[in-house]
Amino acid sequence: MEQQNNEIKDAYNDWAAQYDTNHNHTRDMEGIAMRCTLKDITFNDCLELGCGTGKNTAWLLTQAQHLTAVDLSERMLEKAQEKVQSEKVNFVQADITQGWSFVKRPCDLITFSLLLEHIEDISAIFSKAVHVLKPGGYIYIGELHSIKQYMGSKARYETPEGTKELICFTHHTSDFFKLAKLHQLDIVEFEEHFDNDDRKNIPRILTFLLQKK
Repeated sequence: MEQQNNEIKDAYNDWAAQYDTNHNHTRDMEGIAMRCTLKDITFNDCLELGCGTGKNTAWLLTQAQHLTAVDLSERMLEKAQEKVQSEKVNFVQADITQGWSFVKRPCDLITFSLLLEHIEDISAIFSKAVHVLKPGGYIYIGELHSIKQYMGSKARYETPEGTKELICFTHHTSDFFKLAKLHQLDIVEFEEHFDNDDRKNIPRILTFLLQKK
């Protein structure tokens, strides 16, 4: 696992310089989906996991009083810190498959954005998230749809040497439903998001909004 995580970190460090300027439907659609999913809920203490270059961080800060933004890649975090300068946010470089010492207070919102596909054992991650979530708090998940993964889609970017594909794991839609039930989380919303909102095609992004009882 450590070697896999190091490979993922190195890839995102390499990708960071062009991440915001690449043509990337998945990145853009997930950002829109997050805003649509969370626009009507209130939260104060937010834990943003997989903050990347800060594509969602600034918007989350419009809702939160305190935000901890975590990413595995130090280069992605550097980009995020250039964009978002606020006393309300604490940027942390960390591997979330290890201990969560970066969580200093219970959260009422935890977000996962295009992150869980890089983690093989998401059950362990759910356990950590539920442990630090306040009763009544929410978990938002935005991921590349498993149908896209079945067809060969995964996180990738172009380099002078050719296309670089990242290590990814397929998590079936049913896996998220099972984990929600296992951890006694209410499914507030489940949605599939389509390119150009054309539901005749396969969905690109899936989102969940879960709530702790």
